[in-house]
Amino acid sequence: MSGVGGGEAGQSSEPGAKEAPGYAGVLRILPPEEGATRIVLIRHGEAECNLNHVIGGPKGCTGLSDLGRRQVAALADRLFESGELRQATTLYSSVLPRAVETAERLRPVVGPGPTALGPVRQRCDLCEVHPGESDGLEWTELIETHGVPDWDNDPAVPIAPGGESWTSFVARASDGVRAIVREHPGELVVAAVHAGVIEATMIAFLGVAPEIYRRGWVRIVHASMTEWEWVPSENRFVLLRFNDWCGVPRAPEKGSGSESGSGVAEEGLGQTVGRTGKPGILDRLTQGLLGGRP
Repeated sequence: MSGVGGGEAGQSSEPGAKEAPGYAGVLRILPPEEGATRIVLIRHGEAECNLNHVIGGPKGCTGLSDLGRRQVAALADRLFESGELRQATTLYSSVLPRAVETAERLRPVVGPGPTALGPVRQRCDLCEVHPGESDGLEWTELIETHGVPDWDNDPAVPIAPGGESWTSFVARASDGVRAIVREHPGELVVAAVHAGVIEATMIAFLGVAPEIYRRGWVRIVHASMTEWEWVPSENRFVLLRFNDWCGVPRAPEKGSGSESGSGVAEEGLGQTVGRTGKPGILDRLTQGLLGGRP
């Protein structure tokens, strides 16, 4: 999805407008406005808590699954080949292990060089819904212990004692993204976050009324990219792309007998095989097989 008007106002576009130089790999109808800030939100790869149906707060999250690491490796290959995030100035993540691991694995291919951006900057306001006492429980245990909050009818109910409501989460997460944008005027920044955070920005920046949206109203896949542009002269966000997961392996369909599809970041003997059938960019950097970046 490219060039979609967001939030406080609509947007007109002109097909055929020339692409601004230096934005390889980003499909857009109009070039970015001078002084605009772009933020790319990357959902983490599949996590162990996703796989095991565990509520993944600070206690329940243990990082990425094997498939999640392959997904991030495939995205890293794409980003290296396209250079689409090479102009990034800062890399953020939430404080949860699955997002931190995703950001750390992408760090060599975000920005002008493998170590150019320095450490990943972690922010708690980029976390998924704070689960309170439900942290680390299986979803079936949450239902038995606390029940399921009816957020469609009352989004102000917390998920569990000490946890967030849907209303408070949407405000906290979208405000966190706004705060990052304010800190980086005119820059491109990247953040490894969660499906809920991306959904919160869709609700807040597109101005979706509470009576219209429901929790999970959009499906955001693992290791996908959603990009917003903040246009200060118009005081609004523009959605440049949503759920961009081209080249990233998906979880297998039941009965398919295949986990990631042929030739896309499949693991073997400790290596990740890239989209060309050669070792992936992360392994090449780690093993010293790459002298530099083009």
